[in-house]
Parts: sequence; C-alpha cells; structure tokens
Amino acid sequence: MRILVVEDDAKIASFVVNGLKQSGFAVDRCADGEEGHLLATTTSYDAAIVDVMLPKLDGLTLVQKLRKGGVRVPVIILSAKASVDDRVKGLQAGGDDYLTKPFAFSELLARVQALIRRATNAAEPTRLTVGDLQLDLLTREVTRAGEKIDLQAREFALLEYLMRHAGRAVTKTMILEHIWDYSFDPQTNVVDVLVHRLRHKIDKGKQLLHTIRGVGYVLKPA
Repeated sequence: MRILVVEDDAKIASFVVNGLKQSGFAVDRCADGEEGHLLATTTSYDAAIVDVMLPKLDGLTLVQKLRKGGVRVPVIILSAKASVDDRVKGLQAGGDDYLTKPFAFSELLARVQALIRRATNAAEPTRLTVGDLQLDLLTREVTRAGEKIDLQAREFALLEYLMRHAGRAVTKTMILEHIWDYSFDPQTNVVDVLVHRLRHKIDKGKQLLHTIRGVGYVLKPA
C-alpha cells in the first residue's frame, strides 16, 4: 500500500512517515500543496494525508482540485482546527475523513486502514481471506489452516497487497510502487527475494502464490 503525506511541519511529517513505514506502507512526503497536487495526479496512491495549512496551495484547495480533476484517492485531512464548521468544510471540499491535531498515530493508522478497506471494497472489514489463508488487519495476525505465520513488516505488506488483489495478476512494478519507495532501482531483484520469502512461509501446503511468467504474480487458491 502506498500513501502520500502532504505536511509542511517537519516534526509532524517525520512522526507520520516513520510510523507508516514501520507499519509496512510505502510513503511519499512533500511539504507544499503544489507538489502534493503534482504527485497525486501523476502517481497511484492508496490514500493521502493532507494538512490544511500548506504553503503555495492550501490543503482544502488541493483536495478540491484533485476531485475536480477526477482523482478519487481517499484523503484524510489534518488540521489544528477542531470546530464543527471546520470539519464540515474539510469534508465538503472532498475529504473522506478529518483528524484534528494533536493526534495519536494509532488513530491515524486505524483511519488510513479503514479508508483503504472502503476504497477497495473489501468484503470483510477487518479480515482478508484467500482459501485457508487469513490476514487480520486489526491484530496483524496471519494464519493458514489455523496455524499462525510470523511475517516481517514488508512481508505482511506484500501479502496484504496480494490478498486485496486476489485472483488478479500484479506486476513487479506494481509491487515496487506500492510496497517500496521510488528510490529503489526498478531492475532490482528485491521483489523476487521478498516473494520467495513470503512463498516459503505461506505455501507449505497447497500453493497459493503463483508466478505468471513475463507478467508477475497472483495469489489464488490452488
């Protein structure tokens, strides 16, 4: 999952970005509304976190421009303003959620996960299931046939991405964009290595993670 953070306060941005990365997300961060608009219109994101008070282009205007341009990425608006009128303005501008500062990262993370679940039309709001493989989005527990599987953060992120696209082929480029930052060389073999590690952990019975030669990978019941 790939998240865009548009926040000019370096301390808050670092707090949010580091927390998201530790939770397995790939994150792009910029400090002004104009760059935020450029990134959001040229890159595919699963969600965006946008501060209201931004240089060059304020957050509400940024969201309005995105919506007018047909960009439907789910947006959480951050603001120090907590009045009902301010929250209404944020939602009317096109925001999907509104969070006032200061906030706990755990709440921000829960809201991001909820927006992604709604946007991807996940049938089960807290759990993803493919065959006998289950992933709990709240406890971050993974089991297959009832047996717990311990995954590292990046492995969990890859599995979540594959399960959200179960039955559909995903390319290495798609995985790089959603699981890593763009600083990675597209020719790197990190995707192959990560897929190999994940397959070793989840495919001890019937194979679920399949390679499609020349295309990428697909997660589906055998």
